[in-house]
Amino acid sequence: MIEDLHHAPPPVPSSALGAVRLADWGVIRAQGEEAAKFLHTQLTQDLALQTGAQARLAGYCSAKGRLLATMLALKPDDQSVLLALPAEVLPATVKRLSMFVLRAKCKLSDDSAAWAVWGLSGAQARDWLAEAGEGAAPATVWSVGRLALPDGREALVTRLPDDGLTPRFLLLQPADAPAPALPVIDPEEWQGLDVTAGLAWVRQGTVEQFVPQMLNLELLGGVNFQKGCYPGQEIVARSQYRGTIKRRTHLFALDGSDADATPGQEIFHSADPDQPAGLVAGFGRQEGRPLLLAEVKLAALESGTLHLGSVTGAVLTPRPLPYVIGEPE
Repeated sequence: MIEDLHHAPPPVPSSALGAVRLADWGVIRAQGEEAAKFLHTQLTQDLALQTGAQARLAGYCSAKGRLLATMLALKPDDQSVLLALPAEVLPATVKRLSMFVLRAKCKLSDDSAAWAVWGLSGAQARDWLAEAGEGAAPATVWSVGRLALPDGREALVTRLPDDGLTPRFLLLQPADAPAPALPVIDPEEWQGLDVTAGLAWVRQGTVEQFVPQMLNLELLGGVNFQKGCYPGQEIVARSQYRGTIKRRTHLFALDGSDADATPGQEIFHSADPDQPAGLVAGFGRQEGRPLLLAEVKLAALESGTLHLGSVTGAVLTPRPLPYVIGEPE
């Protein structure tokens, strides 16, 4: 199975190029002069030194180092931080974070009604952003551009990881702002681009299932190992430096055009029908063909086959990730 991981990726289909409203995403607002300082103590990333031109991919962990949520942190101004994340884990994330605010000058709220979250992909999307103003189409991953709207407000544009073939952006704009003037793409095709980029977001079915490295979060820039303490930090650091990472997320094609998968669904190895070998971490489509990210035991990649749901389920065929999974330094 390992040798298949080095094949060249196929071209991105035209069906995945354009814009899609991510209706299943929401936004948390952290407001106050200590908003960034407070979140810095809770998340896997450095928000204290973050500037308005940078986004931070970050994880929120339990005390056991298991991910409760993954999110994108942006700073629209000096007094606030916006956290964009899947809406299904937002209420629990706001509630848990609020328990630890204590005397910090920070107020947390669900600000989803005020924002529209859009996914943009392809050269046409990049050019549309560039035409809107200088700096509106950021060139490097996790950098942020500002898109001036006709009414004088601003939207935030983050460059996302991709598969090396096409640019991708996350657009965060006021909910009543006009939709991007781009072709509309299917949400599952957008999720397919997340999958081929090797980027899995924690969903309800995967809450507390992974330490960050199991989702390759540190390879995507989502963990800062030099920052101060946060919940689960000791376990995350130990996993990194003691070589205890025995499970990683890999990219697979799923046999059967009608096949479907759900984050949290179990993966089984052909040699062990009774014990799950991993979990689905993300699912999408590429021109209708199902793709998934699955967190699996590294030993399960050495021989045999992996299957969805049971050993008689659909076969998972390895596909290449756009980054290298190596041993921690």
